[in-house]
Amino acid sequence: MDDPGALTNYLVWMITLVVFLAIFLPQMFKILREYERGVVFRLGKFYMTKGPGLIVLIPFIDKIERVDLRVLTINVERQEAITKDNVTVQVDAITFFRVIDAEKAVIQVERYIAATSMLAQTTLRSVVGQVELDELLAERDEINKRIQTTIDTHTDPWGIKVVSVEVRDVILPETMKRAMARQAETERDRRAKIINAEGEFQAAKKLVEAGQMIEKTPVALQLRFLQTMNEISEENATFAFVPLPLDFFNAFTKKE
Repeated sequence: MDDPGALTNYLVWMITLVVFLAIFLPQMFKILREYERGVVFRLGKFYMTKGPGLIVLIPFIDKIERVDLRVLTINVERQEAITKDNVTVQVDAITFFRVIDAEKAVIQVERYIAATSMLAQTTLRSVVGQVELDELLAERDEINKRIQTTIDTHTDPWGIKVVSVEVRDVILPETMKRAMARQAETERDRRAKIINAEGEFQAAKKLVEAGQMIEKTPVALQLRFLQTMNEISEENATFAFVPLPLDFFNAFTKKE
């Protein structure tokens, strides 16, 4: 290495090798995580799906698209929708989905996450427009299932499986809220009147039954009289009473 020319050539070769490795190694070797798959295109044509782990590529010839196989979430932004009974509401939702076929997700649709998001928005408005307000509020699980099925049907050719859809919030107009509050108050009043009427009916029925029993068994009236006397005696009353037999009054009511 005493020759300056040889040393220069050596340094040039070393620099060239370092530059080569710095450029080509990242192109040749890729490491994919357990939840990732790599869709490889060779000269623009689909070649194969690789991963997880270490994969080897031909530099500048093979191109790779990484696909995440984990469950992903999409927030469907709040938007206005009109129900079947012409009530304008604001609804939002969240969609859970995952890629089950990396090749289809890359080849069959451009930007599958954005496409699924747009599809979720249109489907949410469509399903809300097919149901009435009462059904939207009371049967939330059924609405979620219907939206999920619709989205999943359209995303199946893309290699995407919709796990679930959850409608998070339904915001009603202020006028509708006041109308529903009045309706709920009227319903509570109606139920209270019905319960009160049923209570009075049952009480009257029991009184009739008691009267019929006393009529058939006169001694029952005397027992009730004695029970009343006992209740009066237990109270802090300032008056006295003298119990008389019921037959005593018959002398005044007996006809000649």
